[in-house]
Amino acid sequence: MSGADKLPFGRALRGEWLLEPRMDFLNHGSFGATPRRVLAEQDRWRLKMERQPLHFFTELLPIALRDAATQLGGLVGSAGEDLAFVDNATTGVNAVLRSLALEAGDEVLTTNHVYGAVARTIDFVTRRANARGVFIDVPFPPRDPEQVIELLAAAITPKTKIAVVDHITSATGLVLPVKKLVEVCRERGVPVLVDGAHGPGMLPLNLNELGADWYTGNCHKWLCSAKGCAFLWTNPHSKVARSNLHPTVISHALDEDWPAEFDFVGTRDYTPFLSLPAALVFHQELGPQRIYRYIRELVIEAGASLCAAWEVESVVPPAMIGSLLTLPIPQEIEGDQTLAFALRKRVWETHRIEVPFVPFNGKIWIRISAQVYNELNDYRRLEEIFPL
Repeated sequence: MSGADKLPFGRALRGEWLLEPRMDFLNHGSFGATPRRVLAEQDRWRLKMERQPLHFFTELLPIALRDAATQLGGLVGSAGEDLAFVDNATTGVNAVLRSLALEAGDEVLTTNHVYGAVARTIDFVTRRANARGVFIDVPFPPRDPEQVIELLAAAITPKTKIAVVDHITSATGLVLPVKKLVEVCRERGVPVLVDGAHGPGMLPLNLNELGADWYTGNCHKWLCSAKGCAFLWTNPHSKVARSNLHPTVISHALDEDWPAEFDFVGTRDYTPFLSLPAALVFHQELGPQRIYRYIRELVIEAGASLCAAWEVESVVPPAMIGSLLTLPIPQEIEGDQTLAFALRKRVWETHRIEVPFVPFNGKIWIRISAQVYNELNDYRRLEEIFPL
C-alpha cells in the first residue's frame, strides 16, 4: 500500500474497531482495543481448534506458534527463536524473577515508577529469599532522561542481582532511556529485565541492538492484537538469560530447550498468539513509522490544548513522551488508587469519557492516550470536566 493509499487516521479509522460510537476513548493504554479483522482471525483459529482439537494441538499449533513468533521478530528486531509467547508482560516479568536463585541480602533494583503488579512480584520473590527490593526515587517530573541514568548508576551495589527497568512507565507515561540504562548495568555486570508492556507498537524496537538480557512486551496494547498476547525475549548472547528460566506454569516440557518449555503449558486458548500475524499485517498497512509519528504528535498537541484550557503546565520533558501523557489537573486532589478509580468512574458515568486518573506520590494526575483512531476533537470535552 503506497503512502497515498494508506488508511486515514482519526475518527475515519475508528470503524475498524468495535468501540462504542458515542464515547471519547482516551485510554488505549490500559487494555488496548482489538480491531475487527484481528478478532475475525482469532475466531477462525478457534474454529480450527474446535473442529479437530487433537490435530490442532499436536500438529497445527507448534508450527503456527513459531511462525507467529518469526513474524513478530521482524517488527521488534529479533529472531523468532528468541521469542516466547506469554499472556501479558506481568507474566513475562514473573517468569524471569521467579526463576532467579536469590540469596539473603541480594537486591532487585527498580524505580518508584514501576508497575504495581511488578512491584508486588519483586516483593514476593525477595521476601522468600530474605532479599530486598530497592526502589530508586525518580522524581515526577524528572529533569531529563539523564537524571534517570544518574540515579540508576548511583543505586547499583555489589548486591544488585538484577535491574528491572520500565521502557514506558505505566502511571506516569515516561519513555525511559532504556538503551543507556542497559549500558550502565552491563558495565557494572548487572543483568537487566526491561518491562516493555507499552513498547511494541508505540515505539520502534530493535531488541538485538538494545542488548538487555530479557525484554517482555504486550502485543494487545499498541499493536492491537487479541487480549492475552505478549512475548518474552531472551538475549541469545547473554550468559544468564536462559539459565534456569522457566514459565510460571510448569508442564510437560520442563527443562526442554528454549523456547519449547514456554510454547506449550497445557490445554488453553492459544488463539491470541496465532491471530497476532493479522494485527502485524494491519500495523504494516497503516505504516509503523507513520503510526509512531502520529500518536506522539497527537498526544503532545492534545496535552498542550488541555493544559491551556486548565491553566496548568505540562511537566514531562519532550524527550520522554511516547503516546501516553500524564498531566496535572486544575484541582489539588490528594488520594490513592481507590480515589483515582472513583474519579474515572464519575467522569465515565457523567460525560462518557474514558480516561484514567492516576495516583503518584500522593497526588492525583490524569493520563491521556493517543491511538490512530483518535483525533484532536476527541479531547475537547475533557477540557470541561473540572471542577469534579
